Amino acid sequence: MNGPAGQPTDRGAVAVRHGSVRCLSPSGFHRMAFTDCGPVASPCPVVCVHGLTRNGRDFDRLAEALSPQHRVVCPDIVGRGLSDRLRDPSHYALPQYCADMAVLLAALGAERVDWVGTSMGGLVGLALAASPGSPIRRLVLNDVGPFLSAEALAGIAAGASALRFDTRIAAEAGIRQAVAGFGSLTEEDYRHLFAYGLVAEAGGGYARTVDPAIFEPIAAAPRRDVDLWAWWERVTCPVLVIRGETSPLLTPDIVARMANSGPKAQIWEARGCGHAPSLMTVDQIAVVRSFLDDG
Repeated sequence: MNGPAGQPTDRGAVAVRHGSVRCLSPSGFHRMAFTDCGPVASPCPVVCVHGLTRNGRDFDRLAEALSPQHRVVCPDIVGRGLSDRLRDPSHYALPQYCADMAVLLAALGAERVDWVGTSMGGLVGLALAASPGSPIRRLVLNDVGPFLSAEALAGIAAGASALRFDTRIAAEAGIRQAVAGFGSLTEEDYRHLFAYGLVAEAGGGYARTVDPAIFEPIAAAPRRDVDLWAWWERVTCPVLVIRGETSPLLTPDIVARMANSGPKAQIWEARGCGHAPSLMTVDQIAVVRSFLDDG
């Protein structure tokens, strides 16, 4: 199978399996796609979940590094990547994403999972980890926490909303701008993000692999801070928080409170990054791997 831009889907020497699960929203069933690598019999798979306008292939470098010891599953949240689009855009919200992930976790058949979530994917992980009977053994929150200011959320949504482009050059420039907070990336890294983040449209031009309708619920919601500290206090599993050095979303005061309340998270700061660290660099991958292997 090839990616959206016709690129091979193998991660180096690591074979990638492709699958999907059928999930349910109030407007009907939809398919959520995922990639899967590493030993299927792994007792505690690692589930990696991306940010607002991203897709599961963001984690290819991390998955390749973890796959000798871990099964690594990277879904495309509905409305992104190779997953279906929702018939009713009003369901592009955290309750639907959590319900879809519960279907995926059931399909994996594992009693316990580790969770790596970037931005929105971290919020999904936080919601699941705070729920009674949670299967999450260890939680990695990449540049997100239990408090999100209205100003920071508006800035991130505005910066991520350019989804269609007339030319390939403009499309690649759009991706570069959208991932500016990832930190230092190589040209090979960018080519990877282009391959799985862009698709040629039948009528000409290029589009990011994102349903534009994901922004409708965001636009309709009142502009206000999101306070999830009550969820944080219910989390009992070990937590690693990765913060981009200049992140506008995960500020130092939020990180300090996360280190001293609830599960008392371990904190690691990614130098030269904003929102959100790519988890593609050697040092970032090493931090995640060390945390997951410490359990």
